[in-house]
Amino acid sequence: MITTTRYNLRAMTEADILQVAAIEHESFPTTWPQTAYRRELANHLARYLVVVDRSHPPILDADQPARHTFLGIFKRKNPAAPTTDYIVGYVGVWLMVDQAHVVAIAVREAYRGLGLGEMLLSEAVDLAIENRQDSVTLEVRRSNLLAQRLYEKYRFLKVGVRKRYYSDNHEDAIIMTTPPIQDDIYAEHMTYLRDAWQARWGA
Repeated sequence: MITTTRYNLRAMTEADILQVAAIEHESFPTTWPQTAYRRELANHLARYLVVVDRSHPPILDADQPARHTFLGIFKRKNPAAPTTDYIVGYVGVWLMVDQAHVVAIAVREAYRGLGLGEMLLSEAVDLAIENRQDSVTLEVRRSNLLAQRLYEKYRFLKVGVRKRYYSDNHEDAIIMTTPPIQDDIYAEHMTYLRDAWQARWGA
């Protein structure tokens, strides 16, 4: 696991939904319908992680995104009180029969370029390894070359295309998949990448 003094990575809870939904809306404004996070948290196949900025002052209720802004995520009369942590990114992973699928990864715009997307991706791969998955797969927009370079750094390979996958502009999705992640060679590569991340961002 990657560690840092400023950022804490932990499992997502119901109390985080408002902020995670706000990050989703900022990062993927054309996504509709919005992710049903309450259902995702109850899904035994799904794992969601969030990154918290420990240096940020606690978030008061008045500073939280409005509940009515995100339709459908607070249908219950008494949802959990929103967290006071300041969440700056999240990743969602589905653990299938033998392959983990990264369903979403996003970082607040103000926190991009600080290695947090890589931190989340690294943890998603570690999660798959710990749960005895054979590989990790995801989809990425054909035009998102920056994300593709990050995935390639973790040895994701382009293995297919989903034509006109994205509903907003009918852009193709590139399917990317890792080689076997249980192999010692891949484990050595992950150790190298974690050490490189720590050397650059860990302080």
